[in-house]
Amino acid sequence: MATFYPQALSNFGRAAPITTSDSVVQHYGAIYIGVTGDVTVIMEGDSTNAGVGTPILFKAVPVGILPVAVKQVMATGTTATQMVGFT
Repeated sequence: MATFYPQALSNFGRAAPITTSDSVVQHYGAIYIGVTGDVTVIMEGDSTNAGVGTPILFKAVPVGILPVAVKQVMATGTTATQMVGFT
């Protein structure tokens, strides 16, 4: 994984617990992973699959920050828990 600088979190104004969903769009600029596991997301800006986006699986994400901008954190395929989204 690329180097991530914690001070970059100061660019976000809000943080909220993530409830995974296969249907609800939720935009996050980064995700905190509280318990290691898989995370399936649809990346921000992905307009494939008739505009819905294509799920991408990040395997065995360790505890810490996953520095990706996403528009959805899927329930299907996500086993990581205690996640917090930054916006």
